[in-house]
Amino acid sequence: MAFDYSGAGFGAELPSPSTLLRAFREPVGSDRRDRDILESAHELVRCHEERQRALEAAHAAEATPDDVADCSHRLDRIDERRAELVARIDEWVAVNIPHRAGASLHTETLGAVIDRMAAKWVVAQRALGTTEDEPVRPSKAADGRGRRHAVAHRISEDRPRRGVDTEAHLQWYRLAELADGYKDLITEVAQHRRRLPTW
Repeated sequence: MAFDYSGAGFGAELPSPSTLLRAFREPVGSDRRDRDILESAHELVRCHEERQRALEAAHAAEATPDDVADCSHRLDRIDERRAELVARIDEWVAVNIPHRAGASLHTETLGAVIDRMAAKWVVAQRALGTTEDEPVRPSKAADGRGRRHAVAHRISEDRPRRGVDTEAHLQWYRLAELADGYKDLITEVAQHRRRLPTW
């Protein structure tokens, strides 16, 4: 069931695509009004990383039926947590984002959109050969904010550079398309031309 929040009187802004992508890679460190969205987005990435590991373990050649069953249970727990995080985002939207009556209803909740972006983020990171286990070396920028150094991507002899570059490019292009769609969505919500469903 969709709700109309046109009389709510709240004016909190949704995080920009760049802020959301930053939250995917590092925990939120500031006291922001949209902190619940950003913390949930960060944890959704962790869920999708764990989900990928569970799927890989279940499909491993040496996996026993018990291993596959354990992985299946892990996947169920991960997906339950993802549903909780999506609901947390959607609850924040319901309380904080006003909607104009008559605005077009978007087909997905904001939580579902961010969950898809988090999943694609993980795929794009894997295409580069980076994982959460690789070290993050923070540094300070001139403005005092923490920055991440890029971890050099090593290419093995059995994985030619061109193939890695092509796959990485494809996955990052797809993530960029999702980020563009997210930007269009939050712009239309801010201009009261679109409203977000909450169910």
